Amino acid sequence: MKKLISIRLASNIIIAINAIAILMHVLILLKIVPYDFVWGGRLKSEANVIIFESISLVVQILFILIIAVKAGYVFKGKFKRTLNVGIWIMFGLIVLNTIGNLASNSGLETMVMTPLTSVLALLVFRLAIEK
Repeated sequence: MKKLISIRLASNIIIAINAIAILMHVLILLKIVPYDFVWGGRLKSEANVIIFESISLVVQILFILIIAVKAGYVFKGKFKRTLNVGIWIMFGLIVLNTIGNLASNSGLETMVMTPLTSVLALLVFRLAIEK
């Protein structure tokens, strides 16, 4: 897998996907995009939307920071052990997210997000196996 995609390309794709996800979460919080297709279609109140979308934003930003450090964009050469643990945790969370997308009440989330999170999981796995 290391020869198929470079760490730099995998990092750039992951950061781009997460940046787009941040934009989507912001648009949901601003009520520009409806929230019925996120969180498995299970959010029922505006208060829940604010809480869950805020959590999503924090997690997305944390993911981008972890990937940026791994790629050497920031804090080059620092936090290697912590970073590797963070990458493996990200991989696990994305795999769980993919499974959750498969069980979603929202057809849009299942059809669009399942393949996207599957690709994201593979890209994060690529970073996780890098020494």
